[in-house]
Amino acid sequence: MKLAIDVGNTLVKLAVFDQNKLLSLNKYEELTELTVRELFLTYPNIKSAIIASVRDIPDEFNTLISGRVPMIMLSHKTPLPIKIDYNSPETLGVDRISAVVAARNLYPGKNLLVIESGTCITYDFIDVDGIYHGGSISPGMEMRFTALHNFTDKLPLIRPEKDPQLTGNTTEASIRSGVINGLIAEIQGIISRYESNYENLTIILSGGNLDYFDKNLKNNIFAVPNLVIKGLKIILDFNDKN
Repeated sequence: MKLAIDVGNTLVKLAVFDQNKLLSLNKYEELTELTVRELFLTYPNIKSAIIASVRDIPDEFNTLISGRVPMIMLSHKTPLPIKIDYNSPETLGVDRISAVVAARNLYPGKNLLVIESGTCITYDFIDVDGIYHGGSISPGMEMRFTALHNFTDKLPLIRPEKDPQLTGNTTEASIRSGVINGLIAEIQGIISRYESNYENLTIILSGGNLDYFDKNLKNNIFAVPNLVIKGLKIILDFNDKN
């Protein structure tokens, strides 16, 4: 059994795998010592672990896990089954690394555009030879709702809804249209530009806000949930063999 931990900007995901079977996947707002201890009690046969974190986590968690099983803290120095061609690899988000590794494993030998829709929207390109070149980052859906509220005097902070009307007939509906339809237009525009530059491009969409966008985009887009977690398992397997 193997443990993969994805510490994102908003949630922490803990996944346990037995071979290639996902046994459990749980989400938490924070990672606690009790959560980790209970996990090892439930799955005492965990043999190795990997953590990808986009924020600082207390040293005691690293000690707690590494004291039980061999552990990898994913970084730009971790051996990978892909090549990174990025001018500042030390600043590259480990979630982006994991996502492109999983995408490459699912669709080998193809040009891939990987879109993660979470706290931020990330676009990452990996070519047919398995070389990662970079991409782009823009504010995610909740961040845009929050910015409209925080940087104006009167616009309310609202919750998203699926399939907002194009022409909002209230302030709330107008905000939803601007944010969600605007994001759909952004994603479609970025995809179009990549398609004009690369032949046989495969597009993969994942992330926490996947459900707001996947049905509104073109049919040649593959929706893959939990892409980062799947990539972490692949990276852990790769390092366990080497």
